[in-house]
Amino acid sequence: MTTPSPMTHPPHPYPAPRPAPPRSRRGPVAGLVALLLVGATAVAAFVWTRGGDSGPLAGRPRVTDTRAGLSYGVPEGWTHDPAEDKGLIDAFSSQITSKAHGASTSAGGTVLTGRAGQTVARADLRRVTEAAARSNAEFFFPDRPATLEESHAAVVDGRPAHTAVLRIEGDGDGTRLEMTLVTIHAERTSFLLGLTTGTSDPTLTADLHDVLASTTVS
Repeated sequence: MTTPSPMTHPPHPYPAPRPAPPRSRRGPVAGLVALLLVGATAVAAFVWTRGGDSGPLAGRPRVTDTRAGLSYGVPEGWTHDPAEDKGLIDAFSSQITSKAHGASTSAGGTVLTGRAGQTVARADLRRVTEAAARSNAEFFFPDRPATLEESHAAVVDGRPAHTAVLRIEGDGDGTRLEMTLVTIHAERTSFLLGLTTGTSDPTLTADLHDVLASTTVS
């Protein structure tokens, strides 16, 4: 996958994907996110296990993404298909998806994970996370304004992390992007990217938070 310079924002190669762009439509990811997300050198392995006895997704199935080095729970009503993971662009190595829990049929949610192309120091996590969130917003939702709603330090399985939340204007009231970077160790930073689209569905947003809370280093 072509990697543009940090200050280059190439044309978006395809419209906002739902839930994620297929691998067959390769193209550069805009801006700084291209520095973080790199092509896979091996096929990621995914292992279904059961969650532990505590936490928001205790007892739920889990996805273990060996490329990202993360394991996370799958909320009720969400699905994971390893065959679809193989169709993701190289930046991502696993995904789970959901439709709205309520009466709305226009809302949906996606969580994408992957390994960053560089290790991010703890002091830089906020800056890099916010920049990566904005670049992903430009990539998934071209020509739609994005507003930073939250930016806060986080902890993922005892490791330093940071989360940035953007609200994307248009397409109903529920389009949000939540980007979390976690530095697992001195040689690896990984990410979770949560998206909700369409009509606002608070349960989907809560599910994103539960996935993050359930995430462990694998």
